[in-house]
Amino acid sequence: MAATTVSAGSEKTFFGHPRGLATLFMTEMWERFSYYGMRALLVLYLVSGGADAATGSQGGGLAMTAATATAIYSVYVSMVYLMAMPGGWFGDRVWGARKTVAIAGFVIMAGHLSLALPGQAMFFVGLALVAAGSGLLKANISTMVGHLYDGPDDPRRDGGFTLFYIGINLGAFVAPFVVGTVGEKVNWHLGFALAAAGMGLGLLQFLIGTKNLSPKSNVVPNPLSAAERKSILVKVCAVLVVAAAFYGVVIAMGMYTLNWAIVPITLAGLIIPVAVLVRIKRDKDLSTTEQSKMTGYIWFFVAAAVFWMIYDQGGSTLSLFADGKTADTVFGFGFPATWYQSLNPLFVMALAPVFAWLWLWLARKNQEPNTIVKFAMGLVLVGASFFVFIVPMNMAGDGTKVSPMWLVSIYMIQTIGELCLSPVGLSVTTKMAPQKYASQMMGVWFLAVTAGDCTTGLLSLAGVDLNGTGVIAMEASLAVVAGLAVYMYRKKVQALMGDVH
Repeated sequence: MAATTVSAGSEKTFFGHPRGLATLFMTEMWERFSYYGMRALLVLYLVSGGADAATGSQGGGLAMTAATATAIYSVYVSMVYLMAMPGGWFGDRVWGARKTVAIAGFVIMAGHLSLALPGQAMFFVGLALVAAGSGLLKANISTMVGHLYDGPDDPRRDGGFTLFYIGINLGAFVAPFVVGTVGEKVNWHLGFALAAAGMGLGLLQFLIGTKNLSPKSNVVPNPLSAAERKSILVKVCAVLVVAAAFYGVVIAMGMYTLNWAIVPITLAGLIIPVAVLVRIKRDKDLSTTEQSKMTGYIWFFVAAAVFWMIYDQGGSTLSLFADGKTADTVFGFGFPATWYQSLNPLFVMALAPVFAWLWLWLARKNQEPNTIVKFAMGLVLVGASFFVFIVPMNMAGDGTKVSPMWLVSIYMIQTIGELCLSPVGLSVTTKMAPQKYASQMMGVWFLAVTAGDCTTGLLSLAGVDLNGTGVIAMEASLAVVAGLAVYMYRKKVQALMGDVH
């Protein structure tokens, strides 16, 4: 991206914004390229070579069942968002945002390189590294964007975050065409290697451009004391020793299976969000107003968890359907199943400006839906997308390959739902956060994704066929009922929210 020069002086800018935004834009774009490229391959690689792989697909995968692959995918995505909380903690208390992002880049790249090596052991090591690194980076790079501006009232701030958001979706859009095509059609491990190369380019861009970042990004806002550091090290070591001893016994007894690793992680992904919300809600330091807002926020949190439970199946349930039961040609032009993963970022980039204009237009007419109604709309839409999904599922029951336009329609409906719920959820989180937990509440919002995805993972581990029409109908009904419930109780929720609208 070329910088422009301000006429008033020699200071270089990035479309009128601080030059450091170009560094963060490119870093995030390449990180999302690596993440979404790998994610597009993940489920297809897991089932490759097994009974649930598409006819004629390349071998060389891990030959897992669709249920196991969906569980692993769901747990992986949930861990990325769960790790955002400790990622923010490392930035605030140990390394500072800039150093944390640099370390995260190396960890992510190492993870993708591990995925590029054959073998199940290296695969799970790689998956863990990418999840940990993504969590470290996600929590801190947005903070550094904020550091570039003169406080919350800087008129360029919203525009800067909009440009940054474009970088996220640009990387996510391009990745399936490059990483997905090479991985699915040439070699899985070469695709993972391309994801590593993408993160490598992002890391290089970050290290070269770090001089353009704000000095605040180097500061550790609340550093650990020597006593705190020692206490944490002792606790971490104790947990690792107990875990190593437990799994050592399980392996020695010949009882170890993959579920011994996946089930505890999945349960933790459900328990931790609940525990965090309970801890905040029961904090005696909160005022009556803050307590009320937290009660109202729980409505949004649960609604978001239901939304993400369905939405994130775009990379698992919908991806498997695209691979095995959807035609791979349009007007004689063939394409791999991974390309469907580019639809969501494409629709986001196309529709986000439309929705921004629509909300402003309705606001001028005093008709803009409030936060609660937008949440209800998002839930109903994501539920409707799965009701639509039932139609091609029934059409493909006799082996017929359905039109790609079915999946295009489903992804578009889900993206419209996302644009109703996700930006509003981020905004309402900052508005309803108790002062004591102002910096932690964004991590709490990400925990809604963790809870939703872990629910999907737990259903898969319990033997529920998430690729069956009955379960799809049940999930769709749950989302629509949840949306209607939020709408029906909107006055009660609004009363709990106080002055937040």
